[in-house]
Amino acid sequence: MKKMIMAVVHRDLTEPILRDLIDTGLTATFSESKGGMLRQSQNKLYIAVEEEELEDVFEIIKKACQSRNKASDMHSFNVDNQDSEAEISTGDAVVFVWDLDRMEKF
Repeated sequence: MKKMIMAVVHRDLTEPILRDLIDTGLTATFSESKGGMLRQSQNKLYIAVEEEELEDVFEIIKKACQSRNKASDMHSFNVDNQDSEAEISTGDAVVFVWDLDRMEKF
């Protein structure tokens, strides 16, 4: 049975994921969106696959979207009140999967 995957990913990671999907013979489409607590730009990837291809897609997404450390300029509470960088860990993907009853290509 075919499955539909919708992966909400950070916009900077869309191209690497699409490139890896194409390299494995899969295709996807995407749309831009904004949301979440920080209202960051994201993309929704839509990928139709056979059930046995699910884990391959998950691995591609995991590889590209492992938690990243972002350097952010923040004021630290140090004695001389100079700016410093802090590491912030963010998640990069949320993936949904549902059964695809029918798919047509025209």
